[in-house]
Formats: sequence, C-alpha cells, structure tokens
Amino acid sequence: MSFREVKPEELSFNPFTRIGSDWMLITAGTEKAFNTMTASWGGAGVFWGKNTVTCYIRPQRYTKEFVDAGERFSLSFFGPGYREALNLCGSVSGRDCDKIARSGLTPFFTDGVPAFEEADLVLICKKLYRAPMKPEQFFSEEGVETFYPKKDFHDLYIAEIEKALLREA
Repeated sequence: MSFREVKPEELSFNPFTRIGSDWMLITAGTEKAFNTMTASWGGAGVFWGKNTVTCYIRPQRYTKEFVDAGERFSLSFFGPGYREALNLCGSVSGRDCDKIARSGLTPFFTDGVPAFEEADLVLICKKLYRAPMKPEQFFSEEGVETFYPKKDFHDLYIAEIEKALLREA
C-alpha cells in the first residue's frame, strides 16, 4: 500500500461518477472498534471557505454510531474490481458479522482514522455540521415515498476534507 497526499483542489474527481455510480465507503471509529458502510449519495464542494464533502446516513445504520462518536471519518473510493466488496458492505450490518473481514478489504489507519488499502482515493474528513432531514423541509414529495417508505430519513453531514490520499501508481 502506498498513497501520496495531495491537496483536495488538485484532485481530478467527478463526484457524480465517483459517488453516484462507483460508490464509496464511509468508515469511522478507532483501532479498537470501527465500521464501514457503502454510500452512493453525497457531494463535494466548498462550505465556509473549506473544501468539503457531504454524505447522508440513515439513523439505523451501525456506522452512524461511529461517525457520531468521533470527530473524523474517511471516504474511500475504489476501482471497478471492488463492486462485490462494496455490495457486501452496503447490504450486511457490522452489528451482525465481521463484514470487513468478509469483504476482503484491508483496513489501515491514518491519523487514527480507518480507511482501506485497496482504495484508489481516500479522503480524511472532519465533521463540521450535521442535521436531520425532516419531511416538512422537503420542497417536493417526489422521491419521498420511493426513498423513505419506512420514514427513516437520513442525517446530512458536511465535513472538511483534511487530507486527500491518492494511490501511487
């Protein structure tokens, strides 16, 4: 495993593809206990003059407990050969099994934040803001029944990108 740190603004990063199509892992916790989950909703931009990402986590997700407990989390992005691992990490709970071991991914820690050696891009993120999505705040009902049949509305997180790590070729 070899990564090099780059400035976030130097990334060639299409969030529509990397997040929406390729997916990412949101990972948080400590070396003693951590969890990860697959996500395909999020964004990248600027907030408070800082390079930031947004991500969304449902209240029942085990990873949310780790994200809420700590100050930082990682977003890991992978090449096409990791779709099966991402499917697994998005479909089983770390409460019920060791899904990280089952996925075949290799965790590593940078500045105490868990991420994965197989990733081609890792973003180390510091939480800036969290807010629950409330149904009365939606401007349109389009998608609400489709995406929230259980009324388990996501929490929105905005986080500063503190470190961007690119896999060395």
